[in-house]
Amino acid sequence: LIKAKARLMHDSLMRDFGIAQPRIAVLGLNPHASDNGLMGDEEKRIIAPAIKDLSAEGKFVMGPYPADGFFGAGTHKQFDGVLAMYHDQGLGPFKALSFGNGVNFTAGLPIVRTSPDHGTGFDIAGQGIASPDSLRAAIYMARDIRFNRIAYRELTANPLEIAPPKRKERY
Repeated sequence: LIKAKARLMHDSLMRDFGIAQPRIAVLGLNPHASDNGLMGDEEKRIIAPAIKDLSAEGKFVMGPYPADGFFGAGTHKQFDGVLAMYHDQGLGPFKALSFGNGVNFTAGLPIVRTSPDHGTGFDIAGQGIASPDSLRAAIYMARDIRFNRIAYRELTANPLEIAPPKRKERY
């Protein structure tokens, strides 16, 4: 599942955001990314081998990183995407860092789906206090993704064929 989600993120970053060589960070599952096995072995047994396989495919994937300090230390700024192991591990820091201007995006769909980071806002509807910033950002992101997908399709529509290597003639 980790490899499938990382591949989906990698492909989306290329197709939807126009990033030629995406850099992806993978967070650990356990506290402190298991602290060398003291708090579980999923990082060593599952996550690290998945990262190694993805790297062998030519993808720039690094980790597992301890989730507790990853965002606070600003490490996320070195990457184009962060793969969290569960919903609140990624969404909590995302909202803390970008609330009011953040956009939720669902990758892997045949349509472009974005939404404001704040949800529906029914509790403040009609009171004249809602900020349009996140909705505006979601609309602009949807537009940008649409155009990026068109450009990606055009750029990858007719790739050059890879010719087999020529044999050297021996005399």
